[in-house]
Amino acid sequence: MIKPFKTAIFAGGCFWCTEAVFNRIEGVKQVISGYTGGFIKNPAYREVCEGRTGHAEATKIIFDQDKVSYQELLEIFFMTHNPTTLNRQGNDLGTQYRSAIFYLDEVQKNLAEEFITFLNTKKIFDNPIVTEINEFEVFYAAEIDHQDYYDNNMQQMYCQVIINPKLKKLEQQYKDKLK
Repeated sequence: MIKPFKTAIFAGGCFWCTEAVFNRIEGVKQVISGYTGGFIKNPAYREVCEGRTGHAEATKIIFDQDKVSYQELLEIFFMTHNPTTLNRQGNDLGTQYRSAIFYLDEVQKNLAEEFITFLNTKKIFDNPIVTEINEFEVFYAAEIDHQDYYDNNMQQMYCQVIINPKLKKLEQQYKDKLK
């Protein structure tokens, strides 16, 4: 029997952070850091970081829907980044760091819209959610040195100061979802 693998595409600021979070979730088979939502083909990291391509730093998440649902991934996505700051995550500033969901079908689109409505209605965040919901077009994998960045660079200051607190929050709130 073929495994029921699905794909989710999320942009939640720096892809190093998002990748580190989703790599620890049971049922996630692979997380690829890359770029999506822009207007040039095959962008390079430097071009994206300079904000010249329209792309967001994003992660392509391949998951086993029998072990983790798209809805659960949405919940984790929203609880491990700030979806209320336009084009910004912490000190990372620019459209490349925007909060966005790139849906692959109408089911994903509807789930994302309904979840954002729920979060705003319940006032889970102090400010309204600004996360974009866009139809997926194309994803470009980032350069190899950006893949598994956290796991390969845990001692880097960025990992210590920015990613470690996100992983701590993940461990506290989603202990039952971890590998």
